Amino acid sequence: MKKPYQMSTRRKLAIATWGSPREGNIYGKMTVDATHALTYMQEHKVTITHLVGRAAGLALKSAPDLNGRIVFGRYVPHNTVDLSFLVALPHGQDLAKFKVCNIDQKTTVQIAEELRAGAEQLRAGKDANFEKSKGLLKVLPTWALKPLLWAIGYVTGALGIEIKALGLEAFPFGSAIITSVGMLGIDEGYPPPTPFARVPVYLVVTKIKDRVIAHQGEAVIRPQLDIMATIDHRFLDGYQGAQLAKQMRHYLENPKLMDESA
Repeated sequence: MKKPYQMSTRRKLAIATWGSPREGNIYGKMTVDATHALTYMQEHKVTITHLVGRAAGLALKSAPDLNGRIVFGRYVPHNTVDLSFLVALPHGQDLAKFKVCNIDQKTTVQIAEELRAGAEQLRAGKDANFEKSKGLLKVLPTWALKPLLWAIGYVTGALGIEIKALGLEAFPFGSAIITSVGMLGIDEGYPPPTPFARVPVYLVVTKIKDRVIAHQGEAVIRPQLDIMATIDHRFLDGYQGAQLAKQMRHYLENPKLMDESA
């Protein structure tokens, strides 16, 4: 007898939060020379996702107009720079997040160690808050989840109130969400905004690839990294976005400078 289909938490959330787009978003892509990043990764045993997270944290630290949330129609800055990384659970059955707090004050190696430990806890089913938060999602139908998620997102993500009974912390996603698709074989993709997360920045990290580029009038082969971003237009405009990208590029092409800032 065929077993009934069990919908994953990730798919249930996606269905419950789907709707026609209403907010204006800015979509952008930048390509970074990853020559020095590759050397740094080999020396310190970190990944490009860790480096991008560190660079994004430093960039957000210098962008007080972006490191915050909207409450009752007003912008309110966060007191700390926190970023969330998406973690794929075994066999692609579900998706979770792990938040790194005060990411601007940590080295790339510290970020990598914290993220690895957090991902192991999630994949082993030992993250108490994540397991607790899935309980309500499993019980309620998708049509009932949409208004509930909006309310919970506002309470936790905008007002900063934790709900311990549901395993939800204050500002659960921080100021940005980072996901890596390079290991999935995807060359390019723009992340859709998640309304209940209430973050202004979503970043997608791809795989580093060798490409032929023009350098000082000659064709050379260099490792290149593409980063795609979706940014809430209510927080910044194109000029500010360009300044943010410029700073991230500077750090990623000179990763040792990020350790000096720790």
